[in-house]
Amino acid sequence: MTQQLPDVQASSPDVTVGLNRVGVTGVEKLVEISREDKRPYVLMAEFEVFVDLPSWRKGADMSRNMQVIDETLEAAVARNDLPLEDICGHAAERLLEKHDYTEQAEVRMEAEFVTRERTPESDLPTQSTADVIASATATEVGTHEEIGASVTGMTVCPCSQGMSAARARETLREQGVDDETIEEFLRDVPQPGHSQRGHATITVESEGGPDVDLVELIEVARDSMSARIYNLAKRPDEDYMTYQAHLDAKFVEDCVRAMAEGVVSEFPDLDDDAVVYMEQSNDESIHQHNAHAERLADVATLRTEVNGDD
Repeated sequence: MTQQLPDVQASSPDVTVGLNRVGVTGVEKLVEISREDKRPYVLMAEFEVFVDLPSWRKGADMSRNMQVIDETLEAAVARNDLPLEDICGHAAERLLEKHDYTEQAEVRMEAEFVTRERTPESDLPTQSTADVIASATATEVGTHEEIGASVTGMTVCPCSQGMSAARARETLREQGVDDETIEEFLRDVPQPGHSQRGHATITVESEGGPDVDLVELIEVARDSMSARIYNLAKRPDEDYMTYQAHLDAKFVEDCVRAMAEGVVSEFPDLDDDAVVYMEQSNDESIHQHNAHAERLADVATLRTEVNGDD
């Protein structure tokens, strides 16, 4: 007869202090998301799984957590019709069911997401990448799910560009060019400004999962900066990107506000109480520091501010 092994995890700890998050990180899984009449998205995702731990319990049954996440993800891949945030939500809910001592369960996922596109001038096939973020928190009250992405683009400093334009304006006047011609020239030929590689992040969270499309959310993030960048760029594409970026010079603050405007415009059906997080961080080219801006707000507040109703 097999001897029953002691459940050390269920014993009392030497120090009776509760813990907010106990679990596992770095769990890699292949996730497939179907698309109507198109090839599915296939992602190599990395998961983090956590539960809270009461003060009277020594451990959180790590092997049980792994079993739940494995079972849930395998089931999701087999169906391949679940949004990424729902995969996290289902896993979090099952964690809550499997651990009778737990009041809250969290599942977070990150993956590199690749979409196909064409270069802007040479019209060659290429790809763009985004770092996808999905998460869920389950409690007895309900489950909140989050979906979002981080993308890379290009920005140009308006202040630096303004100084260059002032110098050009002065030089042209000294050469006898009239003011109307000068202003027309400066509109058509944007002046140089120092550029940055920009990193935009948007996430949307709501109870039961936000009503947003991941690809559209990625587009909002990419459009928030001065110009998009591409994995492949021939010389005409480089010229196009540089020109477009200088036509639309933006501070980090402008990028976050553009994200807010994009969310309000592209997702009119979002619940008022959905929470949007927007962050822009620029790798400065002429400074040793970087520039950063962010905003956290519910959709109702963003709609009021974007529409100028306050």
